[in-house]
Amino acid sequence: MARYIGPKCKLARREGKDLFLKSGVRALESKCKSDVAPGQHGSRRAKITDFGTQLRAKQRLKRIYGLLENQFKKYYTKAAKTKGSTGEVILQNLECRLDNAVYRLGLASTRSEARQLVGHKSILVNGNVVNIPSYKLLVNDIVSVREKAKKQQRIAASIELSQQKEDVDWMSFNKSEMSGKLIRLPEEADLPSDYNIQLVVELYSK
Repeated sequence: MARYIGPKCKLARREGKDLFLKSGVRALESKCKSDVAPGQHGSRRAKITDFGTQLRAKQRLKRIYGLLENQFKKYYTKAAKTKGSTGEVILQNLECRLDNAVYRLGLASTRSEARQLVGHKSILVNGNVVNIPSYKLLVNDIVSVREKAKKQQRIAASIELSQQKEDVDWMSFNKSEMSGKLIRLPEEADLPSDYNIQLVVELYSK
């Protein structure tokens, strides 16, 4: 599957905030200088239009979840055909991706690292190996670390680092067993307000 392999801090600078795309096992501090946009004229921030605001909201979400344009647009297309709030359905589908769940549980320090763990067959879903990062979890599905992967230092370090993060209400985690469970689907109110999913919906619905 195609993925972005360029400099991660450049993406953070474009969005004007640290997206926490850089992996590491040190304290949760900003790893990217995001106060100046990339490029020769990065210090000159032009007046942003309504379209620009919507575009930035979409680009930010794409980069947070590590998706390319075609992949992200498919989530909108599918959500638009689903009953309920389109924005909330998009967020639920993104949050229920296996790579995102591995990150949320603290088994990986970034979503890209979580995607690598899944691709290397280190993650189980309901006891079965799943190596598809976009695999959609269902409520009550159990995500765990494969027995032979439990000794990986990066997983142990990520779990310790995750203690600094706020727990998510829609997932539970058992540290001793290195496993977690999707208790319920997240709601739009559960996620940071700067995700601005409605702006994304407005952009795609034009």
